[in-house]
Amino acid sequence: MASVDVTVRGAGIFGLSIAWSCLRGGAKVRVVDPYGPCAGSSGGLVGALAPHVPENWNPKKAFQLESLLMAEGFWHAVEIEGGVSPDYARSGRLQPVADDAALELARARALTARELWGEAAVWELIRAEDAGPWAPLSPSGWLIRDTLSARMSPRRAGAALQAALAVRGVEIVPEAEDEGAVLWATGWRGLLDLSQALDRPVGTGIKGQSVLLRHDAGEVPQVFAGGLHIVPHHDGTVALGSTTEREFDDPSSTDDQCDALVERAVAAMPVLHGAEVVERWAGARPRARSRAPMLGPWPDRPGHYIANGGFKIGFGMAPKVAEVMTALMLDGRDTIPDGFRVEDSL
Repeated sequence: MASVDVTVRGAGIFGLSIAWSCLRGGAKVRVVDPYGPCAGSSGGLVGALAPHVPENWNPKKAFQLESLLMAEGFWHAVEIEGGVSPDYARSGRLQPVADDAALELARARALTARELWGEAAVWELIRAEDAGPWAPLSPSGWLIRDTLSARMSPRRAGAALQAALAVRGVEIVPEAEDEGAVLWATGWRGLLDLSQALDRPVGTGIKGQSVLLRHDAGEVPQVFAGGLHIVPHHDGTVALGSTTEREFDDPSSTDDQCDALVERAVAAMPVLHGAEVVERWAGARPRARSRAPMLGPWPDRPGHYIANGGFKIGFGMAPKVAEVMTALMLDGRDTIPDGFRVEDSL
């Protein structure tokens, strides 16, 4: 087997995105994952690429904004290379406004969004009746509409990256020796292994359950209501998610919490009443101790690097994470923002 410049361990969204970015940077790459591509939380259903609220600005929010703005070009290039669509669309988001206090806060955030997002996107208030039939119930009669949020199909995105890598001759193998720079993008199990190796807790897995409904909403915004993501997809389905479960025995089992997701979705969006449940899914998502992505060199292990801890924002962060880790591994340029370093979770 030909020698490679980068060995990527882990074929989830971080591993595949970084492999693709390294290839575009001129490196020879091998991807290794004993479980297969997107076998963990990257093979889920929801695909909400949604920004943090535009206030109390910090490096994490700035990094996410840049990544969300990079996403359209990133995924377009992947699709052109491999011929598989990730079903990406920057279709925006609607959120109901509960009461007068929430309305005042939303107005303040509309002003800070202009300062922080500039001309790149809008955060605004609209009357609920102006949103058309696809609108969440709003006690105040108002909705927040933003144009930064996007959606994609996680599974289609994974398939698109695999296809783009395959065109460049990169296969995903179950095992191989380390060669070149070694990236560990091994998800929640990798966080447990790293905790054991460093003899301190650096992160863990948080289980999430989600549901897919058969409902063709068309090209409409996603909805975020009562902590629930309601994401219409191009294939005539709507994804609902997710639960947050810190204690679990089986990361892939589903239970009556999925029924509760459907009930909450119908309460927020009555148009979904009676929609067929197509699939129930569960998986553990990697949450670093710092709550931000964990990026950078593996402490005291020269030539080894870590990209982990995407948790609920991994797909949205992936384009910028890939850019930063490629610069570090191929060129030695460290552009990791404060709060994202491995040491921040130690």
